[in-house]
Amino acid sequence: MQCKGFLFDLDGTLVNSLPAVERAWCSWADRFGISHDEVLNFIHGKQAITSLRHFMAGASEAEIAAEFTRLEEIEASDTNGITPLPGAIELLQHLDASAIPWAIVTSGSVPVAHARHRATGLPMPKVFVTAEQVKHGKPEPDAYLLGAELLGLAPETCVVVEDAAAGVLSGLAAGCHVIAVNVPPGSPGLEKVDFSLTSLEAISVTKQHDGIVSVDLKA
Repeated sequence: MQCKGFLFDLDGTLVNSLPAVERAWCSWADRFGISHDEVLNFIHGKQAITSLRHFMAGASEAEIAAEFTRLEEIEASDTNGITPLPGAIELLQHLDASAIPWAIVTSGSVPVAHARHRATGLPMPKVFVTAEQVKHGKPEPDAYLLGAELLGLAPETCVVVEDAAAGVLSGLAAGCHVIAVNVPPGSPGLEKVDFSLTSLEAISVTKQHDGIVSVDLKA
């Protein structure tokens, strides 16, 4: 596969924030009498406001906004156990050293995404797309289209790296190449991705003399 830049999801792709995510959402589910499985099977890869609107159907926007603010404060302050995923720091450092453009494109809000990014010591991207910048969240293509635009690249020259089905569908809808990392088997869109991996450590990236980037799997 060849490209000119990368668009990375954050949670589950570059950082392991699953314990913090599940603590926050399970606590929220308990308050509303919803089963943990029902909530956890829906939320991954989606904006928090989308999930709240789904589970609080019939509630006013003011009530939903209040829950969003409460949940955001909890998630932004709880970074216990959040770590970089294997290969994440090394891959991003290699992209920086090779002058290969990359961005983080997350469904998280600024407070939550930046807290998790800081907690793991990941390199800072020049482009960091968060929920506040996107009208329609994943699986709609808006987030990855914006990420490509801010990098100054055509979507079809970008590689989306994702762990969630919603993100895979978003990347495909944007017209990008897609690398799926630990996406559950049978997830929609998985049959259309370029690579399906279990770790970022498997990715080999080489910048050619003409500026084109070759993406392959390590032997």
